[in-house]
Amino acid sequence: MASSSYISLMDLASGDMFNSPQTPERISRVMTVPVDGGITDDGDFDSLSSECCEKTIIVANFLPLQAQKDIKSGQWLFSFDEDSLLLQMKDGFSSDTIVVYVGSLKVDVDPKEQDEVSKTLLEEFNCVPTFLPPDLQKKFYHGFCKQYLWPLFHYMLPMCADYGNRFDRLHWQAYLSANKIFADKIIEVTNPEKDYVWVHDYHLMALPTFLRKHFHRVKLGFFLHSPFPSSEIYRTLPVREEILKALLNADLIGFHTFDYARHFLTCCSRILGLDHESKRGHIGLDYFGRTVYMKILPVGIHMGQLQSSLNHPSSCTKVKEIVAKFNGKKIIIGVDDMDIFKGISLKVLAMEQLLQQHPELQGKVVLIQIVNPARSTGKDVQEAKREIYESTERINDVFGFPGYEPVVLIDRCVPFYEKAAYYACAECCIVNAVRDGMNLVPYKYIVCRQGTSRMDEALQIAPESPRTSMLVVSEFIGCSPSLSGAIRVNPWNIDAVADALNMAITMPGVEKQIRQEKHYRYVSSHDVAYWSQSFMQDLERACKEHYNRHCWGFGFGLSFRILSISPSFRKLSIDHIISVHRRTCRRAIFLDYDGTVVPHSSIIKSPGPEVILFMNSICSDPKNTVFIVSGRGKNSLSDWFAQCENLGIAAEHGYFIRWNRRSEWETFPIAIDFGWKRIAEPVMQLYTEATDGSFIESKESALVWHHQDADPDFGSSQAKELLDHLENVLANEPVVVKRGHQIVEGVTKGLVAKKVLSTMISNGEQPDFVLCVGDDRSDEDMFESISNTAYISSLPVSPEIFACTIGQKPSKARYYLDDTVDVLKLLSGLTGASSSTTSTRNTETEVSFESCA
Repeated sequence: MASSSYISLMDLASGDMFNSPQTPERISRVMTVPVDGGITDDGDFDSLSSECCEKTIIVANFLPLQAQKDIKSGQWLFSFDEDSLLLQMKDGFSSDTIVVYVGSLKVDVDPKEQDEVSKTLLEEFNCVPTFLPPDLQKKFYHGFCKQYLWPLFHYMLPMCADYGNRFDRLHWQAYLSANKIFADKIIEVTNPEKDYVWVHDYHLMALPTFLRKHFHRVKLGFFLHSPFPSSEIYRTLPVREEILKALLNADLIGFHTFDYARHFLTCCSRILGLDHESKRGHIGLDYFGRTVYMKILPVGIHMGQLQSSLNHPSSCTKVKEIVAKFNGKKIIIGVDDMDIFKGISLKVLAMEQLLQQHPELQGKVVLIQIVNPARSTGKDVQEAKREIYESTERINDVFGFPGYEPVVLIDRCVPFYEKAAYYACAECCIVNAVRDGMNLVPYKYIVCRQGTSRMDEALQIAPESPRTSMLVVSEFIGCSPSLSGAIRVNPWNIDAVADALNMAITMPGVEKQIRQEKHYRYVSSHDVAYWSQSFMQDLERACKEHYNRHCWGFGFGLSFRILSISPSFRKLSIDHIISVHRRTCRRAIFLDYDGTVVPHSSIIKSPGPEVILFMNSICSDPKNTVFIVSGRGKNSLSDWFAQCENLGIAAEHGYFIRWNRRSEWETFPIAIDFGWKRIAEPVMQLYTEATDGSFIESKESALVWHHQDADPDFGSSQAKELLDHLENVLANEPVVVKRGHQIVEGVTKGLVAKKVLSTMISNGEQPDFVLCVGDDRSDEDMFESISNTAYISSLPVSPEIFACTIGQKPSKARYYLDDTVDVLKLLSGLTGASSSTTSTRNTETEVSFESCA
């Protein structure tokens, strides 16, 4: 498969996005400036539009606000939600950064009141509300997000209608419409030259495309707070390509764990054919000239808020109640949303197994399970709740007695100060989710177990006493990799979870103390401020090249993307190159064959009479040294260009070189000894047998290992291993090993150009004009070689260098031509220039001869 980065791109028109409904009412813009020749501000500026302060626009489905309407006065009352992650992450920003929030309210606001509410929220809270019509909100959030996307990202496929909704095109359109409304609001308050936009979570995965289409150089980060599923799951999504391409319009994409990032990169490889690489410790993915970076860092907690909750008088009071109520019993705490993925019923069954296997623990251990209200509705949620209650009732009936319930369900909205009290009293915390993006419950538990002076007083423990904790966590949650001292379990293995609980509550105190100290060091140093600061630092680094490159937008709908090219990259002017050609005295011309002289789409691969005519004309000028450089074999090329007397041919990427038709074929000196083949071929055969879909192509000059038909990930991985293996075994052999696009082979075109130019210089024919035209990655080596300063610096005068690729795409070349038609026009122009030069030279010779006579 050809890489998407190497397709001629600019012949595509940039179409309008989906005709989604616009935001019902517009608010006054905070700041909008002309960018990319586009938008001007026609609104009023307010206090946020200061030129000296940059803004960070934080975008999420819901604003970090609590809202309610006073029944008597009819006035809306708003306040910040101190528990919101969006609010807490401000601690990681510099003090002079203005933070503006864009998102929806959790309440419905009458359309007549929306303008006034928008003004109030902007002026008092720096919040920009996105008012979605109720029907759109239902299809977008409860339909596509919660009933389809959320289960799918948590590995639940809609195999039947009773469990998960199947893909609904109307819900997908609602998703796009909602994302477009969010984008419109962001555009109103963004200065793309200064501001940073940070988008959160799976509700807004299409938003980067809408925003990038409007502001080509917007500084855009995206963080996914849910799991990203493996490619086997993700590929079932009917709009899989659209979402991937939309996310790739961000500059930095964040994930909680490497597994999630790896799954995303695998999907990009398998579905879009994109490769990634690690650049100085940062994972980058090249996408049409832009590098889209990956950020892997789990979110942290707000230490100050937790410690304040522990010091709250209500927390201390609650702690005393818990100690009195469960005196002499070891508490295992669980805090989860009412959700089918939280594994609450499996946790309860593990508690039952624990009591069955260890009768001595009956009456001495209790599981307190706090159940937060469900965030979504549906039959599956109701069934999960029913199962939890039935299991709890059965266990309490079997193992309970007056004054003792093994499982205590707290199914209500519990304030955090009360949760903090339970955390502080619990010997062990269990998080048994079958799939969860992150889950901060273990982090909160660790901090609460560390305690404060007031909490120590309530618990009646000495301030200097050692702190202990034990964690049993599912291996399928995002925080698991960061908790190396926790007991990791497979939540589906009830016996193993029961054993883990027994180990946790019976573990010696010294070991519990060591685990607590280790976890607390990590949690306290990797809090939410550290997380947000680290993400913003990487976002700044990812965006630093924005204004050093030219950007063009192209593509329709969600296929819209940005082509980013070096400012020095421009179309080759045929008139200019002909002018330079005429005033130079010694020229070297290198032409690729397939895709350059002859189009890839051509059924007939031999050159047409027009090409032969142009070649003969250009080669007839003694000032020109012209080479066709191709990966094709020498027999085919020599037959096709048999009429070209003075044309040089470099076959098999330069292993065989012939300076003209009269000269003998030369072999490249680094590979004259074919003994290396006897070493390399068994190694390559080993990898071929182990990699289904791969094969070896044997050339006279090289052995090529192809893996384009193999599994993309496995093939790429095997190619890297093979490259390393061959470099080791051939270290003392006269051969070069190089990895191309889905191949591993030997001699490169860059060595051909270097050899020809070096030979010309050593013969006293220093070139003052070098032209190289090619269309694919193998030609990039030639572009790099002819620009090498090693030989240029040795010349008295630097030559005019024209490295030209076919199609507007990221390249080491400084120039481009659109297609092979343009190449033929170039050859025609050079033909005329060569004929003119030859004619002038003959005339000058005759005049000189007569003068001498």
